[in-house]
Amino acid sequence: MASRPDCLFCKLVAEGEHVRADDGFVAVADINPKAPVHLLVLPERHVDTFRDVAEFPPEEAKRMLDFVAETAREVGLEDYQVVVNVGRGAGQTVFHLHWHILGGGRPFE
Repeated sequence: MASRPDCLFCKLVAEGEHVRADDGFVAVADINPKAPVHLLVLPERHVDTFRDVAEFPPEEAKRMLDFVAETAREVGLEDYQVVVNVGRGAGQTVFHLHWHILGGGRPFE
């Protein structure tokens, strides 16, 4: 699916300040960090939630996971958490698939 004009994260993909961008994915700093380093990894195309990850061909899904790992490495994280919230009950507030990379200290304290 292409980007959606009403989606905050589609706007970040198009106009935001990217920490990293490559191969259909971008990383941006979270505006409400829960750790010293808190990045969001977003696919450039709109997918609502992890439930819809099957929309990605297997090679694209692998590239997304590689992008998450490479982004953490590039910002100097050796130990970190990767979190994806799926649905409102799990804390997903923006319905554009995204992964949280949290590190640089003990997250959630």
